[in-house]
Amino acid sequence: MELKPVKNSNIAKFILASVLGIFLFLIPIPQGTTFTIPIGILINWVSDLLTLENVNLASVAVLIFITFSTIVTIINKLFKPAIIQKSEKLNKIFSPSPLYFISRIVGLIIVYLAYFQIGPEMIWSDATGGSMLGVSATLASVILCIAFLMPLLTDFGIMEFVGVVLRKVVRPLFTVPGRSAIDLITSWLGTSNAAAILTTGQYESGFYSAREAATISMNFSFVSIPFCYVIATLIGVESKFTVFYLISLIGGVVLAFIIPRIPPLRMLPDTYDSISGKQINEEVPSGVSKLKWALNLAGHRAEGTTAKTVGRSGLHIYATMFMDLIPVVMAWGTIVLILVEYTPIFQWISIPFGWYMDLCGIEGASEVAPAALVGFADQYIPPLMLADFPIERTRFIVGCMSLLQIIYMTEIGLIVLKSRVPVNAGHLFIVFLERTIIAIPLVTLLTNLLVTF
Repeated sequence: MELKPVKNSNIAKFILASVLGIFLFLIPIPQGTTFTIPIGILINWVSDLLTLENVNLASVAVLIFITFSTIVTIINKLFKPAIIQKSEKLNKIFSPSPLYFISRIVGLIIVYLAYFQIGPEMIWSDATGGSMLGVSATLASVILCIAFLMPLLTDFGIMEFVGVVLRKVVRPLFTVPGRSAIDLITSWLGTSNAAAILTTGQYESGFYSAREAATISMNFSFVSIPFCYVIATLIGVESKFTVFYLISLIGGVVLAFIIPRIPPLRMLPDTYDSISGKQINEEVPSGVSKLKWALNLAGHRAEGTTAKTVGRSGLHIYATMFMDLIPVVMAWGTIVLILVEYTPIFQWISIPFGWYMDLCGIEGASEVAPAALVGFADQYIPPLMLADFPIERTRFIVGCMSLLQIIYMTEIGLIVLKSRVPVNAGHLFIVFLERTIIAIPLVTLLTNLLVTF
């Protein structure tokens, strides 16, 4: 390997885009009693903009997009119109697998029942379909913002630069490339769904192997600081938020060190996406300084990125997320929440967790045990179940543990499954169980050491 000349204008493009990207995605700024990042404020602003006095335009957009995607998919299957068949991207969007085809039809039915609140209440109530419509509307705002701004972190060279500089620190700790340091920070400080989209996109662009992409998305797609504060408030421990978040951070780092080193993540192949191939190279050539090589890689990466490529990429991300992800959230997210709310299935399967939590010294373990499992469905459910539980220490421990579970099928799980990363629902569930089993005694120990009730 040798240095290829890079223009100063491309170095300047890398620096300007990276500074803006770092500011938007990585710089914490005060917001009320807690902190957020600028992209979070932008997402909230867009969400507020889409909410009129009596109409949530994001929910209307969800309704329209699911209707459009389902109807066009059916037309494509029946009549195979030339305009779709001749376009590789359109054909990919409107020729889904059988599972995604069924999801679009089921999602279409549920979104109409939830939006107009008709049919059985168990489908459209605020605890089931209504909740998923809210999640889908939030995703609409998130995807709209990050689809066109995420390239500031991924396409202009900052990940190449950081990858070379931090490779010898990040890889020994977490078994992932140095460039993922940007990914990891974005995940910790930003929103979990944005982090998952960034990670899967890097795999599909050839910069992470299958194992690395799965490791990052299942260990670092942490919920945002504002959401952590919301959870703390909901379970009544906001007065202890600083130590609540500190324990979450410590626990997250410990889990991120352990989980990649055990199956199933350890067993995933270190192969790259078959379409993009391997694009990453963080090795520094002999005789070249690390900083000079990092700048060279970053400049060449920035050279190949233009406003046109960013716009096309953003439109493609937004379209595919709406066509595939939103129907799946509405369909399967609602079905899982119906099982949680209207059947005793989670009470039954959580009995062993009750015994385990009791062994770890958690008071009222059998009563809160279901909260340890329902987090696999959605991140909002455990705190809602804990809100009225009388023992503060138990609310604190289980609430903190729920933040460390990370894999929520209505968001992180579905984003990963929708991508080309070769993992399945079984992998996700096993990692979810591993994180939960390790987090319970770890959080209990840290709580005993750091918190006074």
